[in-house]
Amino acid sequence: MTLWVEKHHGEDGTAYIAERIEHFTTTGESGGVALWEGVAQRFASLGMVADEQSH
Repeated sequence: MTLWVEKHHGEDGTAYIAERIEHFTTTGESGGVALWEGVAQRFASLGMVADEQSH
């Protein structure tokens, strides 16, 4: 899912993930919140790897 976000949203992926977390928080779906929080962590890691490879 993380790679899908990167492919379809690129640099805007962080905002998209935040929207998903907010949606599931609002609807009270803790499983969705946990899922997207994990995606957020992995997405941030992808950014770190990309930064390291560009140096």
